Amino acid sequence: MSSDSFSLSEAPVRIERPATGGGVGRLPDGRVVFVRHSLPGELVLVNVTETTANFSRGDAVEIVEASAERVSAPCDYAHPGGCGGCDLQHASPTAQASWKLSLVREHLKRIAGVERDVTVTPALIPAQGSRTRLRCAVNEDGQLCLRGARSHELVAIESCWIANEVFTPAFGTSWEGAEEVELRAIGDGEPFAVVRRDTHRGTMYELCSFHGEPLEPSTQSRVSVQGHYFAVSPRSFWQSHRSAPQQLLEAVLSFADAQVGDHVVDLFSGVGLFAIPLAKAVGPGGRVTAVESSPYAVRDARQNGDGLRHLKVREWSVSPRAVNDSVGEGDIVVLDPPRSGLARGVVDALLRRAPKRLVYVSCDAATFSRDLKTLMAGGFILSDLKVFDLFPMTEHVELVALLDIRL
Repeated sequence: MSSDSFSLSEAPVRIERPATGGGVGRLPDGRVVFVRHSLPGELVLVNVTETTANFSRGDAVEIVEASAERVSAPCDYAHPGGCGGCDLQHASPTAQASWKLSLVREHLKRIAGVERDVTVTPALIPAQGSRTRLRCAVNEDGQLCLRGARSHELVAIESCWIANEVFTPAFGTSWEGAEEVELRAIGDGEPFAVVRRDTHRGTMYELCSFHGEPLEPSTQSRVSVQGHYFAVSPRSFWQSHRSAPQQLLEAVLSFADAQVGDHVVDLFSGVGLFAIPLAKAVGPGGRVTAVESSPYAVRDARQNGDGLRHLKVREWSVSPRAVNDSVGEGDIVVLDPPRSGLARGVVDALLRRAPKRLVYVSCDAATFSRDLKTLMAGGFILSDLKVFDLFPMTEHVELVALLDIRL
């Protein structure tokens, strides 16, 4: 991939439709271009920033004809050349929902061969201040930074509109010598920073207040979700949107429909957000097996599930072997893989083990659709699908799907 030979198209580009990475249009030479900071129907001047043999990418630097759904971005860093995190700040809530729906439907149809009407369920709270985790790079001056779109360029910030307002003091603190700082304000208790430093002794992590003062290494977050309490260690995963744990848990419990005595397997189980409520649902006569590779999350899950003897937490990467040893015919399986989705061997192992029901949680419609195609070819049917707007101001969504074995 290389820089284009020109920086501004000689004629305006009409944006035809939304796509991953920007609105789709055509440059004067007929080449497809993906344009950030644009909306469908708009006429824009494009600064081309990247090109390949098949398409280009660029930014809308001048709006010749604006969409009625265009709004002023609430964040000062949301502009061409600015922060690359929130790519839809210029779109109204209606336009954002339409964009997300379009992408989900396109991926389902193009990749999985599924045509399905879907709706986007909004988050329970407004977008501003909804983010409880923010991972920042640090520049040579010790300032917290986010990155430009599709680049390693650091953009120093003094605030983040989408993030919890309690992070504000951290932006005024010098983090000189750190490579990365993750700000956390999860649940109850004081928020803190997880600071990563690369030293001659290797990578070191320390916990600090937002003013840079050292904290006890044993510091944890503690959060309540539907009456269940979860300890979350500083290096354990937790959903970044404040509403996400509650909304995803409700959907998973509804789709799993676990009854007393059932056996449930929770793959990529984290700190037990799904596994622990499921263990309470199946009761002592049932079993829940949670499989998680992170030793920090495994320790948290065992602490969070203390007293639930029928909950077994295994520190294991999700692999074909893990599936073969954990899943049996007629089980219920909950899956919450990373953005890359399931490894092919894992899908094949699941098909061989023949669980009766899968509940698939995904933050990427494309990899979900890829896995869905394989699972459907192996005998599952897509019974239900929920789409949640838990990444406001971006094109991303969370999906929760119910797949039942075809009888």
